[in-house]
Amino acid sequence: MVMRVFVAGGSGVLGRRLVPQLLARGHQVTATTTSADKLDRLARLGAEAVVMNGLDAASVGEAVARARPEVIVHQMTAISPAHAGKPDIKHPDRWFALTNRLRREGTDNLLAAAEATGVSHVVAQGYASWNGVREGGWVKTEDDPLDVLEGTAAQPGLETLRYAEDMVLRAGGAFLRYGAFYGPGAIDDQVELLRKRQYPLIGRGTGYSSWVHLDDAASATVLAVEQKARGVFNIVDDEPAPASEWLPHLAACAGAKRPMWVPVWLARLLAGDQAVVMMTEGRGFSNAKAKRELGWQLRYPSWRQGFEQELA
Repeated sequence: MVMRVFVAGGSGVLGRRLVPQLLARGHQVTATTTSADKLDRLARLGAEAVVMNGLDAASVGEAVARARPEVIVHQMTAISPAHAGKPDIKHPDRWFALTNRLRREGTDNLLAAAEATGVSHVVAQGYASWNGVREGGWVKTEDDPLDVLEGTAAQPGLETLRYAEDMVLRAGGAFLRYGAFYGPGAIDDQVELLRKRQYPLIGRGTGYSSWVHLDDAASATVLAVEQKARGVFNIVDDEPAPASEWLPHLAACAGAKRPMWVPVWLARLLAGDQAVVMMTEGRGFSNAKAKRELGWQLRYPSWRQGFEQELA
């Protein structure tokens, strides 16, 4: 069934992979960007392109009303250097400040616009890579709570994710907890750091992370849209893995030397609590629910082959 789909954040790293997949399935897509310079890029993909400020309720309401969508997809972030500046993992509260507003105020604005215009379904972007609660097993399901790293600089962003999830679920929508993205334009900064030997392994690297290729994340999103799915779904690949495995492999695929090693105490001083938790205590995630309930099939089941193909 052809639907009118409104993709907020259509010019972002995932939006650029999602819009073509929606169009290929025959859907009519309105995609937003914050910059008039990116309108042509979205139009070339085949979408109806509009400029929208996700933090301005009037701008959001007007854009949604004009598009008359049946489904709204929330992919608004501001993580790229153009919006957030140089990555600052030691101070994620600063690095993600604008993204946190988009995930809080932007979510509120989109949900208000949906209610005002009679849009019955919303699909929104979440995050599930290393941030599972740090107790019990190393791989978590949707029933397990997320870790908010209370008392650290990561807490504001992680609590914002929980807020967005709660609001979308209250509205009867689907909240997709994506793993760490890789694919076109997603990990260029990490690859650059690895080649400069500025992305070290911390401690024993026992912390788990989950990854997902952008095209697989997009295909799961299409399924959630078409099935009007409700609830939380972990959108990750088949192989959550410790940093001691994925980081050296990523370096090798990037043609870089093996990452340097730093002790936990030094990493905490240089990179902060989030980096230490991610690499030493992080919990990955299971995709069993998404496969079972959405019928999701991955093109890149593992980051092992995915990194190789992406960086070949």
